[in-house]
Amino acid sequence: QKFSLAVAVTMGVIYVVCAVFVVLWPDFALQLLGWLVHIVNVDKFAGDVQITFIGFSFGLLQIVVYTYVGALLFAWLHNKFMKR
Repeated sequence: QKFSLAVAVTMGVIYVVCAVFVVLWPDFALQLLGWLVHIVNVDKFAGDVQITFIGFSFGLLQIVVYTYVGALLFAWLHNKFMKR
C-alpha cells in the first residue's frame, strides 16, 4: 500500500504541474497533446477546453484514485509472481 500511495501522490503532483502548464501556455499544451495522441488538428476536438476549479479537483481526485488502484494491482501481481 505504501508503494501505491507513493505512485498515486506522484501522479497527483504531475497532474498539478500539467494543469499549471495548460493554464500558462494553453496553445503549446494543446500542441503537445496532439503530438501525444497522434492527432494533427487536436484543436477541433479540444479547442475550447478551460480548466475550472471543479474540473481540476475532480480530475485530480480521479488520477490519484485510478493510479492508486492500478499501482496496488501492480504491486499485488508483482509480489504474486515473485513467489513463484
